[in-house]
Amino acid sequence: MISIKLKDGSVKQYRPGTTVAEVAESLSGGLARALCCAEVNGINVDLRHELTEDSSLTLYTFDDEAGKKAFRHTAAHIMAQAVKRLYPDTKLAIGPSIDGGFYYDFDPKTPFVPEDLEKIEAEMQRIVKEAIPIERFTLPADEALELMKDEPYKRELILEHAGQGEEISFYRQNDFTDVCAGPHLTDTGKIKAIKLTATNAAYWRGDQSNKALSRIYGTAFPKASQLAEHLEMLEEAKRRDHRKLGKELELFTILEEGPGFPFFLPKGALIKNLLMEYWREVHHRWGYVEISTPVLLNKELWLQSGHWDHYKNNMYTTLIDDDTFCVKPMNCPGGMLVYKQKPHSYKDLPLRMAEVGLVHRHEMSGALHGLMRVRCFNQDDAHIFMTKEQIKDEIKGVAQLIDEIYKTFGFEYHVELSTMPEDHMGAEEDWESATEALREAITELGYNFVINEGDGAFYGPKLDFHLTDCIGRTWQCGTIQLDFQMPERFDLEYTGPDNQKHRPVMIHRVAFGSIERFIGILIEQFAGAFPLWLSPVQVCVIPIGDRQLDYARGVASRLEEKGLRVVIDDRNEKMGYKIREAQLQKTPYMLVIGDREMEAGEVSVRSRRDGDKGSARVDDFIAAACLDVETKSL
Repeated sequence: MISIKLKDGSVKQYRPGTTVAEVAESLSGGLARALCCAEVNGINVDLRHELTEDSSLTLYTFDDEAGKKAFRHTAAHIMAQAVKRLYPDTKLAIGPSIDGGFYYDFDPKTPFVPEDLEKIEAEMQRIVKEAIPIERFTLPADEALELMKDEPYKRELILEHAGQGEEISFYRQNDFTDVCAGPHLTDTGKIKAIKLTATNAAYWRGDQSNKALSRIYGTAFPKASQLAEHLEMLEEAKRRDHRKLGKELELFTILEEGPGFPFFLPKGALIKNLLMEYWREVHHRWGYVEISTPVLLNKELWLQSGHWDHYKNNMYTTLIDDDTFCVKPMNCPGGMLVYKQKPHSYKDLPLRMAEVGLVHRHEMSGALHGLMRVRCFNQDDAHIFMTKEQIKDEIKGVAQLIDEIYKTFGFEYHVELSTMPEDHMGAEEDWESATEALREAITELGYNFVINEGDGAFYGPKLDFHLTDCIGRTWQCGTIQLDFQMPERFDLEYTGPDNQKHRPVMIHRVAFGSIERFIGILIEQFAGAFPLWLSPVQVCVIPIGDRQLDYARGVASRLEEKGLRVVIDDRNEKMGYKIREAQLQKTPYMLVIGDREMEAGEVSVRSRRDGDKGSARVDDFIAAACLDVETKSL
């Protein structure tokens, strides 16, 4: 018998050769039916995987991220099978699961168009009804190449592994076979609800020098009701699309003269500046000093930091006096140089240095997406230099600062602890120490968190803060990265109480992340209807006619004296039209002024949210509005 340790810590005995599916069935029939894949000793496997030795076993349903990936990756294979049945000459590229769904890249004789999706989806439904068993097998590289002799993209993938002596993994479902590491469901009948959502062009491997392929996107769920909810969320996301609202509300634009380089228009620039004022107020209160470092720094600096070896393909470079200079993709090396400008004592630590720096990163054109994925952005970095004894308290302080900021905007969030990647710098014992410090600090604060194995930065483990917006999407914004490596590479020092030189430890952290991206998230979170304190125009004063214009100007002047942002709509239009226009511009308050309001020294208040709120004294309205602004009420 072999011992199988389950996720809850219990240990059960099974005969060698028992499959994962049989273990699940022994625990619960319902669990076995819902199961998508499993993890054995840290490796994701199919349900048909046989257990041959003492092992730890974690079972994944669609409710788990690993389960969703296996489920939707199977749907991607079903789509590829449908395409090959309908368009046999189409060549296959790759088809991974992604957040919210899956895609597959194809090389058809004629690029796919949206009208093709209905036909492909219908064929997928037939494949689902056939409930075709899915089986895994492996072949040596030479046999794998022969099997895929008519699939050039698959052969390219196989050749990358051919020299490593490993067998190539395949998945077969009747007349369709694909190169794939898996895992997959046991048969096609498990996919109960499928929807193909879009098709567009995508370069093979994201490289513009390669051929443009046809990419088809889709999503899949175990239940039709789940699919319906997801499609409703996608429709709501379209209504909230920050690119659409950014244009309608005159916040930002991205022009063909600078793809990936956003232009902020006056209203958008005002929001950006309000965010920065808030950011500075919070950081001053939490004991940070602000610095500013150059955009261009020489290549030697980036070699010293390690970024040149790990990140050069994403960096822009130029020649100055025959030397290579890099446009900074992140702010941290500049922060190292600032620290080194004078000697430091243990009494100076922790030293919290914050910088909102403009950084540039090369992104493929196909990856660009409004403000969410750009080629230049302002990153609200901070670098904290400290002693080892201060690590835990500083991590807690940063987590509490990030919590304060996110609550200001009404966001909920969850935390992920990302551990050492394969491509890392430094000794493993330093990584273990850093990872444990992050784990202990976040645990003592009472946070629940999940482990994200192997997804740390190349110089240290990190805590990532993932926001959840009002329609359930998640966005990774804040991060806390603990770094033992850069202080070593830059030979940073401080004098300890023993009068000896010591090496500080460093935290990299952001709260907003990219200011541009955070604005995009806020546009979609509020559907453009920003809270009063963040609205570019807070009040629109609407005189019914010319008789009330002087009084309206006086009201506007009193509001502006108290710091409120006001416009007067004195156009020769009907009042209802002016109100609708202000509503479309998401203006929080409209103050309508007729003869009665003018004679009484009042205004008629209309709220963007609540409609007509009746008449009010001007001073009373100002006091209420200013209180909302001061408290940053949502």
